[in-house]
Amino acid sequence: MQEKSKRPTIKQLPLNERPRERLIQGSEEHLTDAELLGIIIRDGTQEYSAIDLAKKLLSDYGDFRALSAISIGELCKVKGIGPARAAQIKASLAIARRFSTIPVKTAQQFKKSSDIFHHFHERLREKKQEYFLITLLDNKNRIIKELTISIGSLTLSIVHPREVFSPAIKESAASVVFVHNHPSGDPEPSKEDIQITQRLQEVGNIVGIKVLDHIIVGNGCYVSLRDKGVVL
Repeated sequence: MQEKSKRPTIKQLPLNERPRERLIQGSEEHLTDAELLGIIIRDGTQEYSAIDLAKKLLSDYGDFRALSAISIGELCKVKGIGPARAAQIKASLAIARRFSTIPVKTAQQFKKSSDIFHHFHERLREKKQEYFLITLLDNKNRIIKELTISIGSLTLSIVHPREVFSPAIKESAASVVFVHNHPSGDPEPSKEDIQITQRLQEVGNIVGIKVLDHIIVGNGCYVSLRDKGVVL
């Protein structure tokens, strides 16, 4: 009987096909979640490669967020994942979680709406109330300061232009970006969101402080009111 051929292990693949080597060459955006996780797992078993183990974990648990909630004991129940590999996985996910909560340093620059979303997403995505924040920027769109203006359902009375622009005037900000979350997870702007944004933009024009954008953060997604044409 002919022996069943086995798939090549990662080490048997050509160098330019190995995930670790592709990452070293600067191709991280072309790596799949399983390949990135496989690099963390590092070594496979006699039956499974590191990528196979990563695919198994993602298949069982869904994504990195779900995986981060799994205990080391639970991870060790997966065939091929022992305490060492489980610890490596948990450590990498803990680093990612902590990294996502590090505030942007003063003078760091927001270049596009997705930069703003990624900066605030982890901080706001699981809030049970609406948080309205303002980011003050200098004339090169570099961050001067971030402030929370209000907590609770947004209304014109709560998000008052005086409270919004007072710190911007005090810090001599050239422009501002507004950010708030929708606890429902759906970032689609409400009628009130649009009215508040238009009102604040009018006031910004009067006091000479440009409103660059208003980002509404949902669960894993966002809406830029500049992209929608509300902020001009």
